[in-house]
Amino acid sequence: MTEISSTTGKANTLGERFFDQGYLFPVDVFSHDEITGYRNSLEDLEQRLKGLATGNKNQLNYGHLLFRFANEMVRNEKLLDAVEAILGPDILIWGSTFFIKEPGTDTFVSWHQDLKYWGLSDENGQVSAWIALNDVKQDNGCMQFLPGTHKGEMLSHRDTFDEGNILTRGQEASFDLNEDAIVHVELDPGQVSFHHGKLLHASPPNRSDRRRIGLAVQFIAPHVEQKVATKDFAMLVRGEDRFGNFELVDPPEDDLTEAALATHARILDAQNEAMYDGVTDKG
Repeated sequence: MTEISSTTGKANTLGERFFDQGYLFPVDVFSHDEITGYRNSLEDLEQRLKGLATGNKNQLNYGHLLFRFANEMVRNEKLLDAVEAILGPDILIWGSTFFIKEPGTDTFVSWHQDLKYWGLSDENGQVSAWIALNDVKQDNGCMQFLPGTHKGEMLSHRDTFDEGNILTRGQEASFDLNEDAIVHVELDPGQVSFHHGKLLHASPPNRSDRRRIGLAVQFIAPHVEQKVATKDFAMLVRGEDRFGNFELVDPPEDDLTEAALATHARILDAQNEAMYDGVTDKG
């Protein structure tokens, strides 16, 4: 499926395509049985989440720290092979979020660039993988990309704090949208899309009668640094960390343990320092 870069440093085919377009999809990673099992595990564990603070705006952040099945997902060899083709052999996970849109709801994601708010040092040292746990189509609110927009300048964004907006600040990029340029990121269960942290992307509401479930995972190379928050965390999933720019955290021993929830809270607080940088009123 992928060609890993050679020892001479020559770019691999997948990596070249990624950095040219700013995205890649669809990439087949999980089998039907695998992804069905993971979706069932999530929906079973959702009942245990009631009353727990698991992220901003009712999100489920850092699921790979809380659930064994999610940690297994982010360590899938096919997934990491694709990430390695983009970032190289040493890979950390900086964050993850289950993005769930319920049927017939108004929840949406405005057009934005991720790296505007993350405080990370190297624009090309990060890639987000979006794993479809069920079918993700236009009618249930699939992601949308604007090709090549990762090559331009970082845009100014305004904070809306719109309750219907999944994003932490309701952040919205300031630009003139050419709707003809939009790429609709339709995925089958078990397929994955990858996008650059500067790529403009969004997703509309779910107007269908079924859920839209995805796990977004932010992978970084170990040389990347956190430039805004005073402390940050990551999990090593392949290769080595020879830089020590992040405090490394361990995978969960069981689901929703006290230790994992405590680590989750520390990471959420630390990364919110970067996410909310410059905000005096959080809405």
